[in-house]
Amino acid sequence: MSDSHSNLHARPARQAPGAASAPVPAAARPRGALHWLGAAVDGAVILIGAVLIVLVLANVALHVFSRDIAWVTELGEFLMVWVTFLGGVAAARRNSHMAITELLDKLTPARRRWADAGVQIVCLGVLAVLLAGGAGIVANSWGSVLTTLAWPMAWQYMPLPLSAALMMVFMLRDLALTLRGVPPERRYEPE
Repeated sequence: MSDSHSNLHARPARQAPGAASAPVPAAARPRGALHWLGAAVDGAVILIGAVLIVLVLANVALHVFSRDIAWVTELGEFLMVWVTFLGGVAAARRNSHMAITELLDKLTPARRRWADAGVQIVCLGVLAVLLAGGAGIVANSWGSVLTTLAWPMAWQYMPLPLSAALMMVFMLRDLALTLRGVPPERRYEPE
């Protein structure tokens, strides 16, 4: 299969080392609060991932000695939910969610821009539904508690509306840049 037909991708191809790259225009670079919001999400994902590693390794080590810390399993599940949803936000920020673009790649740049905008509008609609539904779940779960940790279940469900809202922020920025004609490879902050 040729490269032109394998359009299932997670992010734009990286350039070879030493290759000249076009600078990201200042208009496309996230500024101020948006940049710091993205950095905070990335930091939270890294921190939660590190805590998960430590918790799981500690519990495995304790199992060797026929011991167990009951709250570690529940905390691990709790943190896994948070890191999964925040990881989705980090992916949305970078446009690295999986996409099948075979038909879109055949469009002219002008039509591609409108098609990209249409996809973003549909995604924003889905995120709005998740935000509203998730907020309802959170609101109705403050009275229930996690079994071992005794924390309100609302904290377990909080990542759904929070991540939907954060993804909407990054998608709205992307939609605005799309409508201004900024091509996909220039709409995202370099890693």
